[in-house]
Amino acid sequence: MAVRSIGPYEFPSSSRQELYGDDQLVHLLWRNNMMFCAAACFRAPKGMTWADFIAGMVEPWAASDPGFVSGSAREWKLDDAPLSPEPHKSLADLGVGHKSLLTFEV
Repeated sequence: MAVRSIGPYEFPSSSRQELYGDDQLVHLLWRNNMMFCAAACFRAPKGMTWADFIAGMVEPWAASDPGFVSGSAREWKLDDAPLSPEPHKSLADLGVGHKSLLTFEV
């Protein structure tokens, strides 16, 4: 379907990277989970290690599902490509960028 416009859209995104400094938005989706049907969004420092991201953001969020068991997340994907995260590496080192989508299964 074609879009008709009365003029060019020249407004910068209100969620662009430059507004977040050393932080970034990271989307997280628990695939095939009936309780979380859409991705959650976290503001995380680019330099945060994977282990800190999991312990401080992912697991507290996932724990709201009564069936979640700490440490059970597996089959990670980053923007639909397989990801084998190393706990000591930062999000930036793992290729996680602003508005990246991380997905996992349990």
